[in-house]
Amino acid sequence: MTPEFFKKTLDPVIALVAISVLDIFLFLVVGAWTVGGGETMMTGLIAQAIIGEEALGRLPFWTLVFEPDAGYWKIYISLGMLFGAFVGAVLSKEFYIRFPRRLSEWVMITIGGLLMGIGIRLAFVCNVSTFFGMGPEMNMGGYLAISGIIAGAWVGSMIYKRILEG
Repeated sequence: MTPEFFKKTLDPVIALVAISVLDIFLFLVVGAWTVGGGETMMTGLIAQAIIGEEALGRLPFWTLVFEPDAGYWKIYISLGMLFGAFVGAVLSKEFYIRFPRRLSEWVMITIGGLLMGIGIRLAFVCNVSTFFGMGPEMNMGGYLAISGIIAGAWVGSMIYKRILEG
């Protein structure tokens, strides 16, 4: 594939069919796919390396719910997705590093990230699996989560826009 392939937009119908076929194959091979589990496990492993196993063990989440394990397969799905996104962005010449210029942007990014982290732990599911897993399964919880994600994105963008204009 040449970089030209990455510069043009893929037909949405073809993209959705490809995602559906790959999702069915992945489900048949390994079961339900979530991104949040791999990223949570990476966070646990990083926290364990920084603060130590004993300190991390005092937090019930990391002992009762999600004990850090480097062999957890969903870590590698998340890393593969990150690598694929990076390669796609570089090949399409759309990759660049941007740093917020104002303190207010740093504050909004930090608060938004914390709220997203809290939300994903409360829901114990990620937005990707909500849209591609729970939605197609016609799960009411999925539809409620999707509604919350859309409402949160709208409110967040309005706040961001107001602060940037002010």
